[in-house]
Amino acid sequence: MGGRRRFRGGRKDAAGDSPCLPCPEEPMGPGSLSRSLLLRCRRAAAAAAAALGAPRWRCRPLPARPLSAAARLRAPRPPGTGGGGRRKGAGGAGGHEEEEEEEEEEEEDEAELEELLGPSPLALEPGAQRVAIVHPAVKWGPRKSPLTTAELQIAEAVALVDTLQNWTVLDKIIIPTKNPDKKFVFGKGNFQVLTEKIKKLPHLTAVFLNVERVSSLTKKELEGAWGVKVFDRYTIVLHIFRCNARTKEAKLQIALAEIPLLRSNLKNEVSQRDQQRGGSRYIMGSGETFLETQNRILKERELKIRNALEKLRRRRSLLRTHRRKREFPMISIMGYTNCGKTTLIKALTGEAGLQPRDQLFATLDVTAHAGYLPSHMAVIYVDTIGFLTDLPHNLVESFSATLEEVAYTDLIVHVRDITHPETILQKATVLSVLKNLNLPSHLLDSIVEVHNKVDLIERYKPTEENALAISALHGHGLEELKQEIEKKILTATGKKILTINVNLEGPQLSWLYKEATVQEVEVMPEDGTARVKVIINSSAFGRYKNLFPNSKIFMS
Repeated sequence: MGGRRRFRGGRKDAAGDSPCLPCPEEPMGPGSLSRSLLLRCRRAAAAAAAALGAPRWRCRPLPARPLSAAARLRAPRPPGTGGGGRRKGAGGAGGHEEEEEEEEEEEEDEAELEELLGPSPLALEPGAQRVAIVHPAVKWGPRKSPLTTAELQIAEAVALVDTLQNWTVLDKIIIPTKNPDKKFVFGKGNFQVLTEKIKKLPHLTAVFLNVERVSSLTKKELEGAWGVKVFDRYTIVLHIFRCNARTKEAKLQIALAEIPLLRSNLKNEVSQRDQQRGGSRYIMGSGETFLETQNRILKERELKIRNALEKLRRRRSLLRTHRRKREFPMISIMGYTNCGKTTLIKALTGEAGLQPRDQLFATLDVTAHAGYLPSHMAVIYVDTIGFLTDLPHNLVESFSATLEEVAYTDLIVHVRDITHPETILQKATVLSVLKNLNLPSHLLDSIVEVHNKVDLIERYKPTEENALAISALHGHGLEELKQEIEKKILTATGKKILTINVNLEGPQLSWLYKEATVQEVEVMPEDGTARVKVIINSSAFGRYKNLFPNSKIFMS
């Protein structure tokens, strides 16, 4: 289209549906220019001044300010307006100009990142919610899980709601259904009974339908019948993630997970426009329909988010490479949400700053924590996001950048809450997600299974072979767990624990300090030797034997 298009933030339509993308037909008010656009204008003005021979000048940094609604979803800058490479300056001031342009590019990237992390158009309204939880109990067929019951499934839904501040469960309703994918989810008779129950609940503000996803059409029909908002598991879990996200990476991954919902809302809005106005219309002679314009903006937003995540992924890869150079073995602690992963890491490392929380999805980011094994070998424990039955596929996919860290670890410790009535289903859920991550087979075959919270079960003994019973909270079984971890780490990394007799007048001791991890040195002054306990990898051990063939070596 001819002029620059500007957009308002997301808005609700007449029917009160969830906000979709901002409409490009509406003009922007004054003062709503985004920070990244201001930066681009500043750079363009500087380039024009340089072309005319005018001296370069520096602006004061732009003040930080809250993003406007128009900054939520912004069309990308046109090609050639910056960010696509560095321009080299001319003359003696070239280096200085390059530095200034690098700073400006960094400011612009930061401004774009702020836009992506701005207020979500899908964020639920703040404040208290009084919720009725409705669980469609599948009677038979492939959708019916043999490892759980309707009562246990609705109990997990209650736990999800209890995680949210100021949310209250008014009632729990289980209604049988043959096919939860039908338009009204339930049969006609059951739907009528359910509607009567819902309308009798006092001061109800929302219904949580305990299914993975509800289509926009079904959501609209149910909200019309019940007169309150309807949420599915995707919406609730995404809201919990949004509340618990602390880092830029977690927030970006949540923004990526919102894309399918935005597309769904877009289709719903376009359908309403077609009914009200007799078909799609072109926008200001651009040759694009409303649907095409919004889909393009969504694709561009998704590309920006993925590019930002890729930058963070590369940064994390550098940190991982640094840890590898220092030869720290890495151990991923994984499990179902709220199984006690963070509590276990705190017990293994003694890190006082870790504060485990008794709630679902308290951890959304990969965090690394240093600890020591019985041989005093230093290791890194990696805390990861927890899993959930029927966790929407798009959410798992969005957090793949975080979960990929698991593929680079040396060992996986699978923590299970053995007191949970669905512990077998939870184990199957975790193993299913791990297999879908395309992890190396040796990593899957060497998993250490840990049965946590055994202090709540009298005289508990694991029935699974090689499983270890522990209480992370009370420290029971932790020494046995550390020994098992050490044994698996030595096998996975090819390291050996050896005691070597060295001559103190020779170069052996300094060589070992340089090429291995020296644990203990016992000096025997009477004969000028020392017994050195080391952790050494196979290649370094082979080099040592070639250099010092007469050394006495003992396996520890």
